Amino acid sequence: MSIVQPAQTYLNVMEVLVAEEVDKQQKQLPPKIAHYVNKSEAIAYALNRLPPLYATSQKGLQQQRLRATREMQPKIALAVRQALAAIQRDPLRSSPPLRLEVDRGPQDALRGLKELLGSEDLSWANLVDEVEHTLIRTARGEITWHKRGTSLAESHEWQDSRYML
Repeated sequence: MSIVQPAQTYLNVMEVLVAEEVDKQQKQLPPKIAHYVNKSEAIAYALNRLPPLYATSQKGLQQQRLRATREMQPKIALAVRQALAAIQRDPLRSSPPLRLEVDRGPQDALRGLKELLGSEDLSWANLVDEVEHTLIRTARGEITWHKRGTSLAESHEWQDSRYML
């Protein structure tokens, strides 16, 4: 399944609080039992038994966190306790974890451009300036380009003529 995720501008505060509570309670378990607890399953189990608390701003995040700690903390602790009891890994049971494919096109493209341009500081914000700078250096003969995949360019997509002998 491929999921395209927009830039996230909201947060379910309950997810954060439940994850913190799972960590807290898991540390209190004997090591042999804690080893058989799948944290993701415990979090999902508890979240399915609690209401979501979404926030879209820093102030909203603080208010929802405060509300959850005041009003929901006993319910969160109980839901996590039940989750840890219910979701202990059966060593004989094996279920592959959920792997969501996120559209990595933009991240992969940026990573490729970083390699091609030899610029680890490249970001979407400075892409145009970096490409312009590289084109100017190429026009001046400071950079020599080679087709990707050729023996000269296998480890480096371009060579800076200042470093060539």
